[in-house]
Amino acid sequence: MRHPGSMGGASWTMEDIPYAALAHERVRDDRRLFYLVTSASFIEITSDLYTQNLVEYFSHDREIAEWLERVWQKEEVQHGAALRRYVETAWPDFDWDAAYRDFLAAYAPLCTVDQLAATRALEMAARCVVETGTATFYRMLSERSREPVLKQLAARISADEVRHYKHFYRWFLRYQAIERPSRAAVLRALWSRAADIEAEDAFCAFKAVFLARNPGAPFRKDDYDAYRLAIVQLARHDYPYGMMVKMLLKPLGLNAVVGRAVLPAIASALRFLTRHAVRDGTDGTVTTRL
Repeated sequence: MRHPGSMGGASWTMEDIPYAALAHERVRDDRRLFYLVTSASFIEITSDLYTQNLVEYFSHDREIAEWLERVWQKEEVQHGAALRRYVETAWPDFDWDAAYRDFLAAYAPLCTVDQLAATRALEMAARCVVETGTATFYRMLSERSREPVLKQLAARISADEVRHYKHFYRWFLRYQAIERPSRAAVLRALWSRAADIEAEDAFCAFKAVFLARNPGAPFRKDDYDAYRLAIVQLARHDYPYGMMVKMLLKPLGLNAVVGRAVLPAIASALRFLTRHAVRDGTDGTVTTRL
């Protein structure tokens, strides 16, 4: 059942999150978590910016355009606002507003319609990738977190992202039937979006948080690389690879038997690549000024 005061289809509001119960001692000195949650809050709360690109792209389809504006955007912004409140509660000395202004100034000019896929079917496939990434990221964060408020918040966000994925997948099927993209074209779209490890929003968010946390310090690409390595280390044991692979394979329309057969192999390969990425970092540790 929907919460009577919720945005769109979400079953919760920020009032449902017990921020006052936050266990400060479990997060106060966790620098990796600070960067992770703060960067996520910047990206989520900026959803109104890139929602407009999607609304423009799908303006001919009233159902999609209205859902994006009335439901998806509001729920994504709620995610950002909820994460912002968590950051301000857990790390009250951090100037969230000032850092976010710097992020928005850097990122807004880069967020354009030109970034979208060449066809509507392929863009919906790409959206499935993005929702897969967010759903699994917040699932990992919820399962990994030792702090109960963050555990609850991340679980709620993950559930929303899974529901969003189902909408985008349904509309992918609609445009797939119209545009008839080949399976190879869909695979390329999935791979292109999934392989976008240098995502501009993530880079801009981290840089803004880093500079705000380290006033006067120059920003180096090595700092972002070390942060990414730290996230890989976090994901090595706790990332829901099976869930991710199952969601990513769905737009390919593989036979159910084939899908079940390849899922374990792909999940195992991803685990191997994650471990390999960690070993590629000097001695597996993170040397950074975070």
